[in-house]
Amino acid sequence: QLQLVESGGGLVQPGGSLRLSCAASGSTLNFLTIGWFRQAPGKEREGVSCISSLGGSTNYADSAKGRFTISRDNAKNTVYLQMSSLKPEDTAVYYCAARVLLSRQCGVDGEYNYWGQGTQVTVSS
Repeated sequence: QLQLVESGGGLVQPGGSLRLSCAASGSTLNFLTIGWFRQAPGKEREGVSCISSLGGSTNYADSAKGRFTISRDNAKNTVYLQMSSLKPEDTAVYYCAARVLLSRQCGVDGEYNYWGQGTQVTVSS
């Protein structure tokens, strides 16, 4: 069965960078659409970015555009979220999620069936 495990979170100063990883096991990434989500204390969960199963097309929330980059390495069965120019408002638990979907497009509003445990990102001086 598909499992997702996030890693790479931690404490970083404003303006710094972090690279999050989402390792998949039990299934290949080839047929999966992957999304990154985050949830800050007292706030609703929001979609950050996604990458399609076909062609690696990507989408980003407005808050992430120009600062975050999502990518995938099918050989390693891993999806990454490179975050730069981090702001305190980026502080949240970050989750990766997957849906079985063959598509050249992706969105964060679809039903994602598989979720990782989350990794904490804290941006503070």
